[in-house]
Amino acid sequence: MITRTLTRRVALATAAAASALVLAACGGNTDDNGEGGTGHTGHTGHGASAASATPSASAGAHNAQDVAFAKGMIPHHQQALQMAELAADRASSARVKDLAARIEKAQDPEIRTLTGWLKAWGEQPPMAGMDHSGHTGMSGMMSEADMAALKKATGKDFDTRFLSLMAEHHQGAVEMATTEKQRGRSGDAKAMADAIITAQNAEIKEMKQLLGAK
Repeated sequence: MITRTLTRRVALATAAAASALVLAACGGNTDDNGEGGTGHTGHTGHGASAASATPSASAGAHNAQDVAFAKGMIPHHQQALQMAELAADRASSARVKDLAARIEKAQDPEIRTLTGWLKAWGEQPPMAGMDHSGHTGMSGMMSEADMAALKKATGKDFDTRFLSLMAEHHQGAVEMATTEKQRGRSGDAKAMADAIITAQNAEIKEMKQLLGAK
């Protein structure tokens, strides 16, 4: 009798252990594949699993407005960089040169981020260094004539032109970012849009103050 009881206990313990292993294996596979619900995927912040989960999550959480925002903001930022680069050897004001350097520092990384999102979404990013004549209808974009005049300007004339044109350019970016916040789906893209609105509104205020001081 005792022998039978011990045998039954051993068998039950073995079955329980096997079930636990099966459940653990299933649970592990669900987490690895990111299919275990938002309670698990929200914590994949470290290691290779987090890196592999990020592109697929980004690719799925977007809509047409997010794509339009990225494709539009890249050439918009590229033109701002072209304008800012001119300030180094043309501007007479140290404050204008400092502002231009800050614009470059902020917008160049954003171009790389936007490009990465488009690739993750299976979209073709705009080519770097492209002619912006096809984007002159975009909010705030400078015409070829405006850009040509800015390139020829130097000293205080450059400062005034740069501040006036860049303030208008920034206002266009704020409008584009506002539309993204209202209609976009991607949390990352909407967060960037919010940051653009905050930073560029502050720079618009700064540029208007510099213009008023002239």
